[in-house]
Amino acid sequence: MLTKLEKAEKRWGGANNLIDQWLDNRRKLLVQYFIVAGLAPYSRSEKSLPSMDQVKQFCDQLVDYVSEGHFEVYNNVLKACEKFGESSIETSNALLPLISESTDIALDFHDKYTDTADEQVLYQLDNDLSHLAQAMESRFELEDQLLEILYKRNA
Repeated sequence: MLTKLEKAEKRWGGANNLIDQWLDNRRKLLVQYFIVAGLAPYSRSEKSLPSMDQVKQFCDQLVDYVSEGHFEVYNNVLKACEKFGESSIETSNALLPLISESTDIALDFHDKYTDTADEQVLYQLDNDLSHLAQAMESRFELEDQLLEILYKRNA
């Protein structure tokens, strides 16, 4: 996921302040994910779980990222697509419902790990993180298709 982000930053970075901010927030989300998942370079000692505070920080970053997409970025992308013609509108309208599927998964993850004080829930974290990572990777690919529409029209 990080390699794909770096490619996205190289391709679209500097084209638009909102896009730059969005990609930067994607990077912050991925760093938090690596910390919570115990992935390099943030590896934890074997059999160690992250703290609930670390998980909640990740959940906050996750909701911020998802919200930013829905309430800021996608609206601007849709407005731009309206200027680029019918095919851009159709593509963006086809992508947004697919992106929303990952939103539901992200919000369910957030609710599960922030609405409890029971640290036993952390024993389910690896499986839940794996499921979330698959959804977010799909989301990033779909979001990148939206960014590509903007890039092609602005290039």
